[in-house]
Order: sequence, then structure tokens, then C-alpha cells
Amino acid sequence: MKPSTSQAFLLLAASLILAACGNATEITPSIYPSASASASASASPSPLIATRTSTPTSTIPPTSTITPTLIPCDPLVTDFCVEKAYFVFQVPILPPGMDRIDRGYPFASTAGGTHIPHHGVEFYNPSGTPVRAAADGWVVYSGDDTSTKFSPWSGFYGNIVVLVHYRPGGPYEKLYTLYAHLSKLDVNTGEQVSAGQVIGEVGLTGTASGSHLHFEVRTIASDYDTCLNPELWLIPHPGDGSLAMRAMDKVGALIYPSYNVQYFQDQDQVAARSYQVDSYDPGMVFPGDPWNENAAIGDLPAGRYRVTFLWAGVLHEKWIEIQSGLLTRVEFQVE
Repeated sequence: MKPSTSQAFLLLAASLILAACGNATEITPSIYPSASASASASASPSPLIATRTSTPTSTIPPTSTITPTLIPCDPLVTDFCVEKAYFVFQVPILPPGMDRIDRGYPFASTAGGTHIPHHGVEFYNPSGTPVRAAADGWVVYSGDDTSTKFSPWSGFYGNIVVLVHYRPGGPYEKLYTLYAHLSKLDVNTGEQVSAGQVIGEVGLTGTASGSHLHFEVRTIASDYDTCLNPELWLIPHPGDGSLAMRAMDKVGALIYPSYNVQYFQDQDQVAARSYQVDSYDPGMVFPGDPWNENAAIGDLPAGRYRVTFLWAGVLHEKWIEIQSGLLTRVEFQVE
């Protein structure tokens, strides 16, 4: 028999106390998912391409009608492969707010050794900018992180909302999204929310330097070390795709180069745009990541790209293709 709402809140309180005391057990939502959510949890996982919307919706974005041009994936034989991805989350900021990820401190970066490895991504916006649920879900936690910690440090995130999303797509039964440094909380623990619903407002609480939204995707709500790169889970902007990279030495051990990703409108001309993509901090390559990447970037315009890096004085290079709404994967093996 399912517990009553009051009993469920007692269960939530107990789980939060355990998490605050350093227990690694998972925080669970305070009320049970709807029948439709339970039914979807029994489905088999499969890659999902979602359609990004410019206005709030009441459901998780539907599968796109795009017909992908897939390239079979054996990155050590082919220069690159193109796959369906798990783009299941809407960007949590909508225009006229800044809805693109800041490139100065991306996921797993240390910003040139000046910061701790980043467990999420940033959307710089003025305080008061609406923050929206990235998908349908339930509010696991709404409050500050002084008594209940979601990182090794009390007060690190300030005001936060944590949502759970059941069977969101991919290899996970559920995923959690975390929204930090909020100036205002518009939902309460235990509430059900819809994709695109306003759940709070951008702020600079906690250890924020400047007003922005810090956004994370986790596999366990209370575990700081189960973060996934949001760039590989957020729906790309129209006409854009994403890129996941991996580099290894001759025995298969990961190496951590800094990539130069150049966009060419015409392969015979100079690059129209260039992106510096650093490898993840070595401590941020977590087991269970479905793409096994150690570098990634999202929201790249569809087209031809040249990916290069220097390693032991040798230039390594591959020409790749980014397709709208899809994930390109590339692997390097150096001698």
C-alpha cells in the first residue's frame, strides 16, 4: 500500500537527514510518480531526439520527425560517427534570457586551473530571470543547501531546486536536474512539475560569482560525483548538433589534450569559426557515462569541422560532420 502524503514527507525528511550526514544513499521524491510515469518506467531505453521549444510545454519534448543520416559507429576505424542521442531536457532559460551555455567555465573544466572542476554548466542572466523545469518531474528538494548538502560544502549552491525525471531516456531509470544560486523558489518539495514550468528565478546565492543559473544533470540526487555533461542531454538549438570526443594512447589509456574544433563553410577556405575544447579534468570522467567521452561541446552549427590537437609534438587531425539534432562521436588513438 502506498504511504499517505504525510508519511511520504516523513520518508523524505529521513532521507535528507541521512544525505546531510554524509550517507551516500539516494534522495527519493516525497510523493510517488503518476500512473503514466510508472508505466513509462517499464519501457526499454532507446536513444531519443527531442524537439526544442521556444515556449513552455506541459510534457517532455516529443521525438523529432527529423530523418537522421546515421553513420555507423566504430570511431577507431572511421573518422567519426553520427548517432541518435539522449537529448531529453529543454534549456532551462528561454529568450529573451540568455539560453546558451557560457563557454568560459564548461562542464569538467577548471577554467585554466583557477577553479575546482565544474560539475555543471552556467547560464549567465540577470537576477529575476525565470528558471524553468527542463522536463516533467517531481521536486525532490526546494530550499537552501546549508542544512542539506548537495556538494562537499555547506552553502555552496545557495537556494536550489532538485527535480527527478522518471525514465527520461537512455540507460537510466531516472535522472535528476539541479538548479542553483536561485534568488527565488517558486515550487515546494513534493510538487509535480511540467516541462517549461517556472520553478524559480536566477540569482547569486551561495558561492555564486555574478548572477547566473548553475545547472546540473545527475544520476543520484545527493551524490556530487554522479554528474553527467548537460551538453549531451540538453536539446540543441535548431540547426545545431553536439560533439563527444575521446583520446587514448596506444594501450587504450585516456589522454587529455586540448582540442581545436574549427567550423568550415567550405573545406577549401579558412575556418569560419573556431572553438577551444579542453578535455575533462581526469577526476571528472565518471563510470557509466553512456558515451565514454572525455571532452564534449554542444550547440555546434551543422556542417563540416576539422578537429585537431597537439600531443608529444605531433599534430592529430580528423575531418568530421555535425548534423542537426544528432550527436557526432570521434575518437583518437595516438602512438
